[in-house]
Amino acid sequence: MPTLIAVAHGTRSPAGQAQIRDLVARVARRGIDVRLAYVDVQQPRVAEVVPLVPDAVVVPLLLSAGHHVRVDIADAVAGTSIPVTRPLGPDDVLLESLVRHLPRADAVVLAAAGSSDPAWRADVEALAGRLGAAGVGFVSGPGRRVPDIVAGLRAQGARTIAVAAYLLADGLFYRSLRKAGADHVTPPLCLDPAVTDLVVRRFLTTAAARL
Repeated sequence: MPTLIAVAHGTRSPAGQAQIRDLVARVARRGIDVRLAYVDVQQPRVAEVVPLVPDAVVVPLLLSAGHHVRVDIADAVAGTSIPVTRPLGPDDVLLESLVRHLPRADAVVLAAAGSSDPAWRADVEALAGRLGAAGVGFVSGPGRRVPDIVAGLRAQGARTIAVAAYLLADGLFYRSLRKAGADHVTPPLCLDPAVTDLVVRRFLTTAAARL
């Protein structure tokens, strides 16, 4: 069986770093050889790991096929036979995780990292529609900010507001949601055991296709 190269974004948050390592450890306990790499902030970068593991499958621990998948990871595997799976999102598993962790509330705001990539934004808008969210708020890049949407919903009479955090791990973006004025914020997605299953499924499906 090939090695799974799990490629995370990277974060300066010790809690977020530990959460990603724990996700990778849970995958490894399924009998899979896993190497962890990053596209930003942390080391080693994916371009450093790929040459060391020629028989591998790359699984982006990312929520969409944005710049990091299309450029950073694609450049890292260029000239090799290493396949890259779909990123973790969009996927029904992530939607179901958000739904499971949402309490009863008058309104839900979907919170995402933010990107200028049109495909990424379309994925997030579609997820918000399926979630029945009152709006999408971003914590970076262009678009409305989560606190502004929460404040607008309060002004419209919403007494309880929940934020559905479309973020994989703890970090600066996730912690900012705690200050957005909502009554509840869902936990980082990587804490859900179902996300472990999703990573394994992405890997095994692609590995089997190579046989």
